[in-house]
Amino acid sequence: MAGKSLNKKNLEALGAETLAELLMEAVKGDAARQRRVRMALSSEQSPKEAAADIRKRLAQIRRAKSWISTRAQRTLVKELNGLIDIIVNRVASEDVDLGFDLLWSLLQLDPDIHARTDDSNGAIGAVMDAAMDAIQTLAPRFDSDAEQLADQVLTTLRVRAETAMDAPVTVDETEYFGIFTSTERRLEMAKDNKDRTLRMILSDIADAQGDVDAWLSQYSARQLTYHTIAPDAARRLLQAGRAKDALQIMERCIASEQNSDRAFDTPEVDSAHFACLEALGQEDALRSAMWSRFETRLCAETLRRYLSRLPDFDDDEALEDARTHVRTNPDLLQGLIFCMSWPDPGLAADMVLSRQAELDGDSYELLTPTAELLKAEHPLAATLIWRSMISFALQNNRAKRYRHAARHLASCAQADMEITDYATFQSHEAFVDDLRRKHPRKHAFWDKVEQQGRIG
Repeated sequence: MAGKSLNKKNLEALGAETLAELLMEAVKGDAARQRRVRMALSSEQSPKEAAADIRKRLAQIRRAKSWISTRAQRTLVKELNGLIDIIVNRVASEDVDLGFDLLWSLLQLDPDIHARTDDSNGAIGAVMDAAMDAIQTLAPRFDSDAEQLADQVLTTLRVRAETAMDAPVTVDETEYFGIFTSTERRLEMAKDNKDRTLRMILSDIADAQGDVDAWLSQYSARQLTYHTIAPDAARRLLQAGRAKDALQIMERCIASEQNSDRAFDTPEVDSAHFACLEALGQEDALRSAMWSRFETRLCAETLRRYLSRLPDFDDDEALEDARTHVRTNPDLLQGLIFCMSWPDPGLAADMVLSRQAELDGDSYELLTPTAELLKAEHPLAATLIWRSMISFALQNNRAKRYRHAARHLASCAQADMEITDYATFQSHEAFVDDLRRKHPRKHAFWDKVEQQGRIG
């Protein structure tokens, strides 16, 4: 006699009592299945009763220390997903804050579970993602104060990051750094890498909580003098209304930079220093600092800010002093950069005409736009710039620049029609003759010159 198919409809026909007996027999001796049945029963209880059972189970998982095998992991994943479902659809439907508290407790299991199983398949991570998605779904219905909730989350993250920083480096964490260095060196590199990441996390948390002291605590006193860190520290202190502390940070940074004789510009340091002085109302010191930066870096933007803070009519005299300083600056190219930034084509032309021998034809990134700026009103100065780039390319056999050099020579020919007096400089014809005499075999260049057309 053929039996009936094992399906939901036929099972329902057996009745509740028979099904209950079969279920009890099926779960006998199987702790995992027993827990699933208990959770199903919990879903029929009140939210508080269901929550109590869920807390007990979460506590059991937290206390466990044994390794979770792949098979056991699959069972655990199903159970945790089931708990999330009960929390969202049963508990949180009547008590959203209680539901959040349970989800948050479940999230706290993450580090312990990951320490006891191989989650390379991402199954445990997916459960935790589901718990966070559930929290996001419940969030609009929270009765809890938003700031209090945010602090709770951030405090938990901070504790975990601090705990991770204190934890020793594991062998697995060193594998990324290869096998060709000593074990000690790999441990050191792994520790530095982990600490750097955790410090970034702690810094972000401190910012989110507006805790400037917590942010500062991530750095040593020496690190707070670094030009890459000090401006950020000062900005945070200024936002916290602690301008004096911010100024001390920047003064120590500037002193450190001066002692190191750093050659490159650090505008963020000066900007933060200016902000501190302005916040404290130290106007004379602020002007002095601005003028010092201008003198050192020929920074056009700083000069504008400096002039804007001067009384009426004083700014005209100060601008003339600034132009004199630029004109006599030892670095001609730095002076031309200022002229382009201001802009001041008249000053640029004056510098080119008086210091033509200092032009570096290799600096085409600056000289090309400078010549474009000057060609309309100062064609002779523009011509001298083009000549410097042409001569550099030919003298140094820069064949890739010959096309540009030929174009510059054509520009010189066009400017020649506007120049009435070459003063002490060669005429255009004399310059071309000189090029032909010095570089007769640069056929690649002269072919491109012919393609450009008229050269004079």
